[in-house]
Amino acid sequence: MSETETFDVVIAGGGMVGTTLARLLSDLDSKGNPLRVALLDRAAFDKQRLPFVSQPESFDPRVSALTLASKALFQQLGVWQHIEAMRQCPYTDMDVWDAEGTGSIHFSAAEVQQASLGSIVENSIVTAALYEDLDAKANLRAITPFNVSAIDRNDAGEYLLHADDDKVLATRLLVAADGANSKIRELAGFHTREWDYGHTAIVTTVCTEHPHQHTAWQRFIDTGPLAFLPLDSGSDQNRCSIVWSVVTARAEQLMALPNDAFMVELGNAFEHRLGKIERMEKRFQVPLRQRHATEYFQDGIVLVGDAAHTIHPLAGQGVNLGLLDAMALSEALQAGLKTGRKVNDKRILERYQRQRKPHNLRMMWVMEGFKHLFAEQAPPAVWMRNFGLSAVNDVAPAKNLIIRHAIGMA
Repeated sequence: MSETETFDVVIAGGGMVGTTLARLLSDLDSKGNPLRVALLDRAAFDKQRLPFVSQPESFDPRVSALTLASKALFQQLGVWQHIEAMRQCPYTDMDVWDAEGTGSIHFSAAEVQQASLGSIVENSIVTAALYEDLDAKANLRAITPFNVSAIDRNDAGEYLLHADDDKVLATRLLVAADGANSKIRELAGFHTREWDYGHTAIVTTVCTEHPHQHTAWQRFIDTGPLAFLPLDSGSDQNRCSIVWSVVTARAEQLMALPNDAFMVELGNAFEHRLGKIERMEKRFQVPLRQRHATEYFQDGIVLVGDAAHTIHPLAGQGVNLGLLDAMALSEALQAGLKTGRKVNDKRILERYQRQRKPHNLRMMWVMEGFKHLFAEQAPPAVWMRNFGLSAVNDVAPAKNLIIRHAIGMA
């Protein structure tokens, strides 16, 4: 067995949330000594394998709608400049409409005196930007690949993380940022409340006849929402990432179709708002499941991002919630360390949970309400939806409040 290396904080999961947290924590110190932080991931990061680098005409099917608050965080960390150097697509408008009836609402950045409502960015580009200059921090180490196979504790109360290759790390605080199917959450015995939506999201990248106009488009259909999210494809601006949420049986039918037939179905579902769907990249399907940990921490272990909560993707808020988790945990640690507390102090972790759990639960129930509201096809419900959308569209203060919440500036 190799020698055990000890860290103040070990973050399991080198995705967007985990890497953001690692960068935030690397700026903290305890009693004048910088925190020793380790960032683990099952796979070694290789920028050369990113679609942007290896196939510039291709796009990562996984994208995020980053809010202005998330953008501000990345600017603070010096990461946004790297994202801009690769590619990102600011969107200035959002069009939302109901498939049943005439109700619609249009959001514009100009209505809240902003240059954009947010940016659509490929997840792999965000991660690549976060890894830039990561090794410049002497107190931060990315250790990959490191696949955690077991955890236990030593006599000092530190957690020992055992890898498949017999490597062992010790830490005072273990952060699970390893996604919806978190291995750390499972090994530590956290409880969750979860259920299947009975829906599957079909994701791909398409080329449309007409440019996307830097607009995020979302149509609510009885089988689930369909989103066309604008991508930066150079001068033509006619690439969109699509997220089509449908009941699982329908998803299987759609996935079985040849490309031409699928593009026809997609165009019809979108009401051809951007003309004909001309080309399409490979399709992927993702089963949708809501999950929420009953507690965000236990003695010396804390959950962030999808390891703590997953929501329906219809609002594109998943990663933004995770980034808010990272900021809240960093702020709680900073405040606690200033008063001489240890990184695994229960009061620090309680503060983090008090700040984030109610907010995440509210967002989950709002998304659940939206899903049920737009799935209901009874005439009174359809009328109320259409009336509500049109009414909000005509009431500037209410509309502006919704926009500010959506972009993270409320």
